[in-house]
Parts: sequence; structure tokens; C-alpha cells
Amino acid sequence: MAEFSPTPKSFSIFDQDLDKNITNHFSNTSAIAIDTEAMGLVHGRDRLCLVQLCDSDDNVACIRIGINQASAPKLQGLMENPNIEKVFHFARFDVAALASNLGIEVKPIFCTKIASKIGRTYSPRHGLKEVIMELVGVDLNKQAQSSDWGKVEELSESQLAYAANDVRYLLKAKQKLEVMLQREGRWQLAQRCFTCIPVIAELDRMRFSQIFEH
Repeated sequence: MAEFSPTPKSFSIFDQDLDKNITNHFSNTSAIAIDTEAMGLVHGRDRLCLVQLCDSDDNVACIRIGINQASAPKLQGLMENPNIEKVFHFARFDVAALASNLGIEVKPIFCTKIASKIGRTYSPRHGLKEVIMELVGVDLNKQAQSSDWGKVEELSESQLAYAANDVRYLLKAKQKLEVMLQREGRWQLAQRCFTCIPVIAELDRMRFSQIFEH
């Protein structure tokens, strides 16, 4: 695992899809950190604007998603590769966004937010900023979180830095959380929760809520 510097080891920006070289590079890794940025939180209304990926060597790639774009074949191949674990924070949203906008069915999945809630029961705070601060020792700047991601051709340096940082530390956090879950005898429970994420994401896309309530 790479030591983290203020900037990624490499940072690439692509339009609509990854290129062949970076796709081949990511295809040879066992895990990829992923995040997305959208115009809002309502699937089907708010379009997907950006997809960020990072490997264990701190190589970051961002894909700018075009208006009305409905597919990204190289990205889809990576996301649906059963030999590559996809690590998200709050995977429920990202998995639904990738399915709704690009027809991608992500598998397999690790969610650091779910892992945190099951493992870090001593804390009520499971946001990305808090999890990364405790487990990785990095204080994330979240000022660009609520901003206009639709201007993909004109994203500011602060937006791009924010997008990169949201994936750069996930794999390290995932390692720490997995150790914690195994130590506390909750690893298998967490894994079962991860397998439920695509179903919950589909329910979100169809506007179902509270279906497990009485």
C-alpha cells in the first residue's frame, strides 16, 4: 500500500469512458476504490456527472459523464468483473447511480460505511470524513461536496481534488475495517450485508421505502 502524499501518484481525466491502458492497469488489481458525483441525490432525476477510481498505488482516474450518456463499456467491464472488489463509502447510492445512468451492475462490493456501522459501534459518526480521519489519519476537506458537478468540462481544481480524495483513502480504510470486523466476530455479517446492497439500490431507484417496516 502506498504512503499518501498531498497529491495522487497519478491523476488522469477521461471523457465518457476509460481508455484501454488504464482499463488494463485497473484490471490487474484485486480491489478498486470508487465514488461518484451527481447533480443531486434523486436517481432518474439527477444525472451522474463524474466517476472516480483509485487503486492501491494511489493512481486516480476520473471519468466525466456526458449529458444523456447511457453506457461506458470499459468502466462497466471493470465494475462487473467478479475478480475485482469494488470499495465504496455508502455504496447504496453509487451502485444505484451507476445502474440508473450507465446500466452497470456492480459486483462484488465492500462498503466502508456499512463496515464502520457494524465494526465501529463505539462511535455514532460514520461519515467518510470521520472514518478516514480515525482509520487513516487524513482530514478530508469536504467544502466542494455540494457544488455544480454538471459543468464537467469546467470543474475547478478544488472540485477535482475533492473528487480524488474521496477515493484515495478508501482501500486503506477498508483494510483497517476488515481487521476490526474479523476481530469482533462480525466479518461474515458484514459480508452478507454487502451482498444486499444491489437489491436495496434497486429499491431506491424504484422509489420504494421502509419496505422492511411493519
